[in-house]
Amino acid sequence: MFRKAIVDLPLHNGKCPPWLFEKMIRLGRAILLVVYREFGREELLKRLSDPYWFQALGCLLGFDWHSSGLTTTLGGALKKGLEPYFKEIGLFICGGKGRGALNTPKEIEFWGEKVGLGQEVSQFITLSRLIARIDNNALQDGFNLYFHLFIFTKDGKWTVIQQGMDEKSLYA
Repeated sequence: MFRKAIVDLPLHNGKCPPWLFEKMIRLGRAILLVVYREFGREELLKRLSDPYWFQALGCLLGFDWHSSGLTTTLGGALKKGLEPYFKEIGLFICGGKGRGALNTPKEIEFWGEKVGLGQEVSQFITLSRLIARIDNNALQDGFNLYFHLFIFTKDGKWTVIQQGMDEKSLYA
């Protein structure tokens, strides 16, 4: 895939209320399953990779439009909501925020082996690590990575959604 865009969002403290997160899980799952059924797996991946579409989806699900928390909260809600359907739709969301991001390679391996991706599993793990390292270390933009999703399909297509934090400017 290729980079679509970069979005800077102000850092906000706090957490998503549990009642909202549960609604985001259910509504997000319903919307993504409709996109999958109407347009297919590749289009779903394409839309998830578009930061403006992703941001709009988060707003539609009720999260604050102008918050860095939208990316992490929406990513977590979509992962949790779609997980029971991963094998059925052939799209897998791995990683997350903080420690969840560190589990990305294990999750890629788990789901990749379940659908028989073979050699692509190790390539996806390498890509995930390389992209995170480049973003965190090589760019030197002051943003420290704390959120990393690696989304892939059983067809071998993939995208990455990442977010870093700049504690000086208070942006993510």
